[in-house]
Amino acid sequence: MAAPKKGRSASAQSKPWRALALILIAIVALTGGMFASGHTTPRLGIDLAGGTSITLKAKADQGSAINKANMDTAVEIMNRRVNGLGVSEAEVQTQGNDNIIVNIPKGTNSKEAREQVGTTAKLYFRPVLATEASGPAANASPSTSSSESPGASPSGSSSAKVDAPDSKESKDSKTSSSPSSTATSQGRAVTGALKADASPSSSAGGKKSSSTGASDDDNKLQAQYAALDCSKPSDRAAAGDNAKPGDSTVGCGKNQGVWFKYLLGPAAVDGTEVKKAQAVFDTQGASGWQVQMTFTGSGSKKFADITGQLAQKQQPQNEFGIVLDGEVVSSPFVQQSITGGNAEISGSFTQEEAQGLSNMLSYGALPLSFEEQSVTTVTAALGGEQLHAGLIAGAIGLALVIIYLVAYYRGLSLIAIASLLVSATLTYVIMSLLGPTIGFALNLPAVCGAIVAIGITADSFIVFFERIRDEIREGRTLRPAVERAWPRARRTILVSDFVSFLAAAVLFVVTVGKVQGFAFTLGLTTLLDVVVVFLFTKPLMTILARRRFFHDGHSWSGLDPKRLGAKPPLRRTRRPSGPAAGPVDPKEA
Repeated sequence: MAAPKKGRSASAQSKPWRALALILIAIVALTGGMFASGHTTPRLGIDLAGGTSITLKAKADQGSAINKANMDTAVEIMNRRVNGLGVSEAEVQTQGNDNIIVNIPKGTNSKEAREQVGTTAKLYFRPVLATEASGPAANASPSTSSSESPGASPSGSSSAKVDAPDSKESKDSKTSSSPSSTATSQGRAVTGALKADASPSSSAGGKKSSSTGASDDDNKLQAQYAALDCSKPSDRAAAGDNAKPGDSTVGCGKNQGVWFKYLLGPAAVDGTEVKKAQAVFDTQGASGWQVQMTFTGSGSKKFADITGQLAQKQQPQNEFGIVLDGEVVSSPFVQQSITGGNAEISGSFTQEEAQGLSNMLSYGALPLSFEEQSVTTVTAALGGEQLHAGLIAGAIGLALVIIYLVAYYRGLSLIAIASLLVSATLTYVIMSLLGPTIGFALNLPAVCGAIVAIGITADSFIVFFERIRDEIREGRTLRPAVERAWPRARRTILVSDFVSFLAAAVLFVVTVGKVQGFAFTLGLTTLLDVVVVFLFTKPLMTILARRRFFHDGHSWSGLDPKRLGAKPPLRRTRRPSGPAAGPVDPKEA
């Protein structure tokens, strides 16, 4: 029976070095990854680094009311829009009954985020009836019909085309543009385009004029199109304003720095019928970045109908405009009817342009319209002061903990301080890596969470140390005291950390914004506490228990049996045998 015990004891003696080697390798690997990524400091949130704060006010639209359900839906969609840009720690929350506040941290493309978050009208797919360059560019080019309509990105690219995913045609092909009727008289061209509109949802609602063949609404739209100057911000803001989905309208779009104006037919597909959109890179061909779309059941049928009609027409009337808040963010052309509910938009996209368009398609539809009330730039000066104050508070708290450990635990405090340094290193490195990977940003509440974690981590060491000291008080030497104290301390540490982690998880789920930063940091440091105690504190204690300074109970070791009031060591004595053992009970004799 003795041999197995010795074998287990020998095995246990080698484990401390394995655990220390494992955590050392993890620290080196994570630190190397941090320097390799180039992100050597944690990303800061808006309250510490500054950023942009946008206030949006809801407007009651026809068929939609300003209520809590619609406001909550709008907040959720805006959150996904911002997250689709890779922004983190962005706060999107309601204020009062009809306001939404969007806070975007510094270090992100705040201009693009503002455009996408502030662009709050519904998304529609409308057939293009006519288009031409607008403003100074139109004067430089006498042609009133441009075959180079805006491509499939808000910032401009070459004209894109829409293909079914299984299309056998070359993705680089482009329909040839022939002179359209707009090359003669603009008025006749617009009227002809309106008359030729074959959209099934067309609702030109006026009475036909016998002389021109156009309705009063058509004449009004024709005049609006003729007067539209998309190079003017005021005209762009008013373009398509208050247009109903079933009405023809006008819009503006930009391509390669040039503004174009559009005459658009009634909405054929609503943005809510886009089930999913994502930017992908074409590894099979030469199309580069593309945007793939998946439609709902009803959207698939509508999209198949409109693309079938557009494919029979010449450019630009074989294009459909993707219209968001009156702006044509893309106008890809069609060469065939697209069935099956899947489609892709290809063109000379950059990755940023493809992701921007897919983001608009995915999160473009909101239950309410919003107008931008204010845009405020938050400076980092106040945040810097807050961070400075938070770091001072953390340093004071850490200093007090260290003073207490040194005064009460003496030599044992070296193990606690080393464990705290390991925990702090892991926390810093992981936070720095989480910035570029999941977009984690350190805000002031997160700093508070890290400060609170100092106490949680120190508490784990104290539990372990006190269990060891209890065993020494019972008369045991240090090495067996460490091994006997660990199982009891381990249970207490795990239960305590589980409660802390559970509280952090619940807080993270039920809260939003900055409070989530506190909960995330608290949960992360709680997990790291378990890792450090198991892989560093316990193995280091086991190794140091073999050293004379601790093993012999030096007065400065914190484990002096006399100072702890230890009982004398328990010794087994053999029971005497034979007559010399003492008097014998006559009854027993």
